[in-house]
Amino acid sequence: MVLAVLAYVWRVRRSPALRATWRRVAGDAPAMCSAVVLSCFVIVGLLDSVHFQLRLPPAPTAAADAPPAYAPVVTSLLDSLLAGSVLAKPEKTYSAPLASHQFSKESMVAGDGTVTRGYPRLRHGGAHLTDPATQSWPDIRGQLARGMACGLAAALLVSGLLAVFLARRRGAGRVAVRDLLRGNSQVPWRAMLLTLTLLFLVAGATGALSTGYHVLGTDRTGNDVLWQALKSIRTALVIGTLTTLAMLPPAIVFGIAAGYFKGRVDDVIQYLYTTLTSIPGVLLVAACSLMMQVYIENHAEYFNTSAARADARLFLLCMILGLTGWSALCRLLRAETLKLREQEYVQAARAFGVSHWRIMARHLLPNVMHIVLITAVLEFSGLVLYEAVLSYLGIGVDPSMSSFGSMIDGARLEMSRDPMIWWNLLTAFVFLLALVLAANLFADGVRDAFDPRSRRFRFKLKQAPGGTQ
Repeated sequence: MVLAVLAYVWRVRRSPALRATWRRVAGDAPAMCSAVVLSCFVIVGLLDSVHFQLRLPPAPTAAADAPPAYAPVVTSLLDSLLAGSVLAKPEKTYSAPLASHQFSKESMVAGDGTVTRGYPRLRHGGAHLTDPATQSWPDIRGQLARGMACGLAAALLVSGLLAVFLARRRGAGRVAVRDLLRGNSQVPWRAMLLTLTLLFLVAGATGALSTGYHVLGTDRTGNDVLWQALKSIRTALVIGTLTTLAMLPPAIVFGIAAGYFKGRVDDVIQYLYTTLTSIPGVLLVAACSLMMQVYIENHAEYFNTSAARADARLFLLCMILGLTGWSALCRLLRAETLKLREQEYVQAARAFGVSHWRIMARHLLPNVMHIVLITAVLEFSGLVLYEAVLSYLGIGVDPSMSSFGSMIDGARLEMSRDPMIWWNLLTAFVFLLALVLAANLFADGVRDAFDPRSRRFRFKLKQAPGGTQ
């Protein structure tokens, strides 16, 4: 997926028309602020995608030429970076956010042998406090202040580096800083910096508190809820991007072929995607997912670890969603190709004896790529939500893999408890809302730039020299 993005960036750099279109995207403040948020999600997802197995120390009785042994548990780079925090240290059961005691009562044996009911101390959350009743909130305020100070320092550092970069491009440092502060630039650097500053403040505060507390509490098995949310980002990004990549080839080939050839080819392709769309999507995906699970269980020897089995199930789920969801884009491409095939340059190519496949690849495909790009960006957020629904129904990703749908499914019964366990559902909701909202705002900016018919012109009132607008 990263290689596909880099290949598209290389193509944009070689195409003046695409560069001009993406400049319009870069001038849209909501889209660029959303791009900053999406970049943070992508960084977390990439860190969690680098998997490796730690090498175990050799046994005392092992031979000198014995092959190295590796841990059976697969570790990611994100796991290694956060291994020293409380996020990676599970508790026994539920605990509220920033708590130092368990959420539920247990029987405890006192020093004199008497048994009492109370809230036992957590093993890791707030373990550095000797008297949580009096030390908890002063310690939380202190760590919160230190974390936000570090986040603000990081934001100022990035702002300084950006000012230096703009000064070198424009040749005047004072003018670059003034334009950056006033927002007088084609790219909304000020809005992007404000968004990045807010993210740094939240990340700094969360990181500082995570050194001693479970910031968003723990679930039924004692796992940190924030840890699960961070691990779910990779699942959501893989579902959105890989499914989109799997959906594009059949949609592009069938859509352009149906619109260009018409006749029997068009009838066959229309019959194919009409039949596909007549089947309820959830039932079709559920049937394919169950078949996939049976195949994985019957061929367990192909997967050495549970992580490999979970990744295989995730990959096959993306293929299922992609190969069953290409009909909408196929319809759009067919309609656009029916219009383009009557253009003079296409008729001239046919008159000169250019082959049909070359006409579709060189003349039709570049002129429908804006529809492909717009649809791909818009479908991303829908696929992320679709994965949450499938995991909630129990036919999504592997249960051992963290996902927002699994978090919502786990919080279903917790909301009916008394007292209610609210932090698991709230965390999944906030992370899912931030990811989907950022994706939708960015998709809106891409659609406005690439589709002139739906472009919304935004007029800015400028102050005239005489004081009139």
